[in-house]
Amino acid sequence: MAKEISELTLQDDVRYTEDHEWARKEGGAVKIGISDYAQDQLGDIVFVELPEVDSELEKGDEFGTVESTKAVSELYMPLGGKVVAVNEALADDPEQVNKDPYSGGWMVEIEPSDPAEFDAMMDKDAYLEMLKGL
Repeated sequence: MAKEISELTLQDDVRYTEDHEWARKEGGAVKIGISDYAQDQLGDIVFVELPEVDSELEKGDEFGTVESTKAVSELYMPLGGKVVAVNEALADDPEQVNKDPYSGGWMVEIEPSDPAEFDAMMDKDAYLEMLKGL
């Protein structure tokens, strides 16, 4: 059963995209995952496919897929950069994305090629307004 908008967990320290990915600055790197709204819409996640470390990706590039009991969804880069880490734990425990999309369920960590792309993403309030319009 889908959550009401008011029940979603949205974090102040992350930025969001229209495709429901999030990004959080951690030092010089940026962690990326999917929002609570996205995981809720997908349902139980059974498999996550992620890119290789050292992949160079542009903003908007597909970087993997998330498979749930309902559907397979592509993942899109919210900003460009070089993949420096992937969340290997998701291979054995993909439901972390459902349980904790902003912490244990992160997907990739990148060195951003253009930090201004982060600043152009939606903050929590803008993302919430977008969700209310869906």
